Amino acid sequence: MTTGVRPGLPVLYLRSRALPATLAALAGIAVLAAWAADRLQDRPEFDHTARVPILALGPLLAAAAIGTGLLSHTEELDRTAVRRWWPRRLTYLLALTAGALAPAVPGHPEQFGAPAMVRNVVGATGVTAAAAALLGARASWLPMTVYGGAVYLAAPRTPGGAAAHWAWPMQPGPEVAAWVTAGTAYVVGAALLALRGPHPSSDHGRGWPS
Repeated sequence: MTTGVRPGLPVLYLRSRALPATLAALAGIAVLAAWAADRLQDRPEFDHTARVPILALGPLLAAAAIGTGLLSHTEELDRTAVRRWWPRRLTYLLALTAGALAPAVPGHPEQFGAPAMVRNVVGATGVTAAAAALLGARASWLPMTVYGGAVYLAAPRTPGGAAAHWAWPMQPGPEVAAWVTAGTAYVVGAALLALRGPHPSSDHGRGWPS
């Protein structure tokens, strides 16, 4: 008869959400963003606006990796657990968000550098977390991808004004209104996910847990 050490609840929780795959995806996105930013900086015609595609695409990819990583493969255990799950969900989301902040591009804060990347990752992750709570983890990437693509095409060239709220992914780093919108999206999304968990109907064919 062999004996072994049983993994604790936190370890089981992380295993059920395929954490290594999510971290590997975030690391790959960080490397890709850093490489693209370095290539753009070496171009003779480089200016600060050349980073905009990276600031738009990098956070979308990072948020999509986080959203799909929220899928629970032990839903029945989650639904019947005696302990409250919301602190673990919130801690898990915060940890993944911190890891996703790695793909920060170089540049001055008043332009499109690291502060804008941090803001966009925070906002995109918040929207994706809310989508996971409402639509399910598998489809969580879709709303932010559609919204981000529409904003990229429709945002005015001049920053600030009313567009700073609805076109926050396309604003320079120090734009306060864009930070407020992105921060609000993260707080709302994190609260929804922590309290409700990923919506199970899209992922497992069931409705809300009772």
